[in-house]
Amino acid sequence: MRARLFTDGGARGNPGPAAYGYVLEAADGTVLAAHGQAIGVATNNVAEYRGLLAGLEKALELHVPEVEVVSDSELLVKQMTGEYRVKNEVLRGLSIEAARLARQIGKVSYRAVRREHNELADRLVNEAPDAAGPGSAGAIMHDPRGCSPVG
Repeated sequence: MRARLFTDGGARGNPGPAAYGYVLEAADGTVLAAHGQAIGVATNNVAEYRGLLAGLEKALELHVPEVEVVSDSELLVKQMTGEYRVKNEVLRGLSIEAARLARQIGKVSYRAVRREHNELADRLVNEAPDAAGPGSAGAIMHDPRGCSPVG
């Protein structure tokens, strides 16, 4: 089964309260999994990578052998494809972990898109910090009626 993994991450401030989101879709557009998670204080780029890692972990868990990662982070896509070097030490560790997961999956490709083509993952990112409330972790999971907070 081939799938698309839409990932996103963001921080309010930079660094600031941060969250990631991912949506894993089958080739026919069926949503296999969707999740948004507040991650505390982090930079935008760390949040982007955390979304990628969580989505790749879910694809591995669901035994998806081929994944096209779709992200609105041109930096993440170019770093993961080797076009850019990963200079930041924290991002380097996250990119190494993502590459390890990608090897376990089998075939992973990356494509950069504009934010409006990454709508649900972007919405999950923006709702997760609000679901968390002050000083707590929060998660948003997709259900057929939309996104709802999960305790």
